[in-house]
Amino acid sequence: MSKKKPFALRLDESMMKALEKWAADEFRSTNGQLEWIIREALKKSGRLPKAGPERDEETI
Repeated sequence: MSKKKPFALRLDESMMKALEKWAADEFRSTNGQLEWIIREALKKSGRLPKAGPERDEETI
């Protein structure tokens, strides 16, 4: 399993509320939703490392 690095993120209140609603609609935590959004953007831009036998997409 990959090691996760914590960091602070500042969002304005309206953006945070929208993110929380989106996460709830998708049955994810707010943190999980942020990880999903970032992972999808990295994949779309071709910047996400290819998954190997010891790593799958969900642990990146």
